[in-house]
Order: sequence, then structure tokens, then C-alpha cells
Amino acid sequence: MSARTKARKRALDMLFQADVRGERLEAIVEAEAKRAAGEPDRMASWLYAREIVDGVADHRDEIDELIASYAQGWTLDRMPNVDRALLRLSAWEVLHNPEVPTAVAIDEAVELAKEYSTDDSARFVNGVLGKIALHAGA
Repeated sequence: MSARTKARKRALDMLFQADVRGERLEAIVEAEAKRAAGEPDRMASWLYAREIVDGVADHRDEIDELIASYAQGWTLDRMPNVDRALLRLSAWEVLHNPEVPTAVAIDEAVELAKEYSTDDSARFVNGVLGKIALHAGA
């Protein structure tokens, strides 16, 4: 598993925790940073996970607006928590990280949805991210 795949899982976990627990994202990131500092083998994935989470926080309104507009029939509040967190992190990659090809960002999101969410989530995530990618001109 690549360092970026591990980083995406870590970012997903942090975004999910903040959402479900209703905690500030900064507090979750700080706790994860302390864990990463104590485990050198986790540092490789930590830096990119932090970049994702910071990017989602910086662009949250834009990302949420796009997700809401392309998730036909679903409000953000009605989506499964994992799907919402996954869409946020992957939308950030599609929109704001030119180092990651759009197809890779979407494929990784679909795989994470298959692993961590409902049976229908992979198709849902793929569809929403595909529309966001078209919006971005990717």
C-alpha cells in the first residue's frame, strides 16, 4: 500500500472522527500529530494526511457546496458519515491538488468507499466525484 493511500485512510479517519464526535478538526489533528511523532513509521503518511485535512478545512464551504449540488437527492446531513468525509477529502484532491491525477483521486475514493461504507457508496461516490471533476474541467 502506498504512502498516499495510507495518508488518505488517515485523513478519512480524522475527518470522520471530527464529524461524528462533533469535535473541532484542529483537536483531532493535534492528537494525531502527537501519535505520528511517537511512531516514525507513520510519518511518511502523516504529512500528506495533514495536507488533505488542512486543505479540506481551508476549502470546506466550496467543497460542501459542490457535493450538495451534485449529490442528487441527498443532503450533506443525510449522507452516511463515511461518505461525506470521503467526498470531502477526494473533492479536495480533485479540485486543489494538481499532483494527483483526477482518475487516481476518484479510484482511491471508490476503493475506500467499498472498504468502509455501504454497498451503494462506491457508485454514489464515483458519480458525485465524476460530476465535480467535470465541473473542475478535469
